Amino acid sequence: MSLDGTLQDRIEHWFAQGAAAVGNKEAEAAFLELRQGLEAGELRSAEPDDSVLGWRVNAWIKRGILLGFRLGSMIEMGCDDGLSFVDKWTYPARRFAVADGVRVVPGGSSIRSGAYVAKGVAVIPPSYINVGAYVDEGTMVDSHALVGSCAQIGKMVHLSAAAQIGGVLEPVNASPVIIEDGVLVGGNTGVYEGTIVRKRAVLAAGTVLTRGTPVYDLVRGVVYKATAEMPLIIPEGAVVVPGSRAVTKGKGQEWGLSISAPVIVKYRDEKTELSLVLEDILR
Repeated sequence: MSLDGTLQDRIEHWFAQGAAAVGNKEAEAAFLELRQGLEAGELRSAEPDDSVLGWRVNAWIKRGILLGFRLGSMIEMGCDDGLSFVDKWTYPARRFAVADGVRVVPGGSSIRSGAYVAKGVAVIPPSYINVGAYVDEGTMVDSHALVGSCAQIGKMVHLSAAAQIGGVLEPVNASPVIIEDGVLVGGNTGVYEGTIVRKRAVLAAGTVLTRGTPVYDLVRGVVYKATAEMPLIIPEGAVVVPGSRAVTKGKGQEWGLSISAPVIVKYRDEKTELSLVLEDILR
């Protein structure tokens, strides 16, 4: 069978075929075209637009990524230095040349095929960038940092040591985690479940943001929460630190317990900028 149409049409067709697509050369060709487009940055699982959210999810691309897992069988893969892996043939580790302009420091880092990594990105070991992720120019992915599947990372972002940026493939319509330009993500920070961090925000070490996490803005006197229609959104330039709030009922009150609560304590100013000069040197 020959299927004409756009790449989206072909991906949607073969995804709908389920197990019947396995072993079909046209299905494999459609997937490999999608994978190449993702690696070139020409296709994205989510991209900026003029909506209220500021981003549009391209669900068909996520379906194409899932198609790749369905089509791939397990094979042994190796590198010149003797490291060996066993994974789906559709998703080998990416390899880079000097001309790509990506600095991948030796010591256990891996970037999966189907991930876009722009020129000027530094990947410090050990770290991992998963399929469908988009990492823009000048960003540093520091040691023990994870960029999950389909996560969108902007320009000049610093993902500090042990930062965890969650991924999302299913449900396919769900928004991935989005870290916009110029954000500093501190060490041991976790951003999950479609949270959007606007430009130039600072997440202090140990901050955890999820869909169920309320964020308390001491500057503006508001509380930011996700809704059924919108993810948690951290405002532009916000400086977020780990905090806590008291449990006011039952045994929690009796025992003097509190639960974690991220707090916006300020918005970036000249002093905050000076504290980030080291980031430019490290890049």
